[in-house]
Amino acid sequence: MKKNLPLIVAFASGLLILIAGFIPHKPFGMLEETLTNWFMIISSFAILLGQISLIQANVTRVAHRSPNWQYYLAGLISFAGMVVFGLLWGMEKTPGILGHGEGISQNLGSKPFDYIFDYIYMPLSATMFSLLAFYIASAAYRAFIIRNFESNLLMITAVIVMLGRTSFATWITSWIPDSWGILQLPRLTDFIMQYPNTAAQRAILISAALGVVGSSLRIILGIERSYLGGGK
Repeated sequence: MKKNLPLIVAFASGLLILIAGFIPHKPFGMLEETLTNWFMIISSFAILLGQISLIQANVTRVAHRSPNWQYYLAGLISFAGMVVFGLLWGMEKTPGILGHGEGISQNLGSKPFDYIFDYIYMPLSATMFSLLAFYIASAAYRAFIIRNFESNLLMITAVIVMLGRTSFATWITSWIPDSWGILQLPRLTDFIMQYPNTAAQRAILISAALGVVGSSLRIILGIERSYLGGGK
């Protein structure tokens, strides 16, 4: 019964949401809204559970002096600081326990939570994604190595797109007459991004949507039971 009850609930909930998508009238529309609200409530508890798990994992590593334990300690301090600042003075227009903290906001220019987010978290995030650019360049170099027709096509297209986004492309192809304007690198780049690239992206999205439909049907019909703990 412990396994059959979740299967019944998943089947009934999935079937109601599926029907509500085609018949958005009472009582299906109301049931869909109710189930969606329940999902948001459960998600809130899941976030809380994830935070507790994060704290426990970091505390354990700090307590046992695991390799690079200083970074886990910094994570715990940052987490605690953001929670405390958010609870005491709130964020943006939301007041905290001590109100809006007008005095601190005047000195910093914003609330402590918003100040840390804007001037510490955001620059760190930008730095991390900037570093990822080097890994992307390395992966692109390996992908562009000429081995077969597909690699040649990928390399040529990438070179055209990268050059077409620069002013240098306009300079080297400005001599091409307007009657052959498609051969000008900026226009050729726009053509590639608008048609082949868009078509490929839509194909990927359609494939992903079909995968989601398949996974959803497996869960609704009880074929996929990994959410029960892996047992069947």
